[in-house]
Amino acid sequence: MNPVNWFEIPVNDLDKAKAFYEHVLGVTLSPMEMGPAKMAFFPMSDGKEPGAAGSLMKSDSYVPSHNGTVVYFHVPDIEGTLKKVGEKGGKTLVPKMSIGEYGFIAHFEDSEGNRVALHSMS
Repeated sequence: MNPVNWFEIPVNDLDKAKAFYEHVLGVTLSPMEMGPAKMAFFPMSDGKEPGAAGSLMKSDSYVPSHNGTVVYFHVPDIEGTLKKVGEKGGKTLVPKMSIGEYGFIAHFEDSEGNRVALHSMS
């Protein structure tokens, strides 16, 4: 069993970050408020696909950063995804690089200043 089941990416501007990730990943995020926190949920699987669920999180105690945990998103095309990152104001931090038999990775800065990463087998 994969021990990771949830992640939260800190944001200051939820609408801008939601538009950024929807464009970059080609998904629709679902907004929700929980008390003073505002969130936008990434799509959740039906349990048949591997991976963890998560959200963008706007709250007083959440601060976007390059420091700390890095979330990796699986994508079919790293270079195409990095192009979309740039189109929405993000920037490539580590271009696509091989990690041997485990595929390829890249890191980018999102619209909020977070370090986020990509993984692909091709």
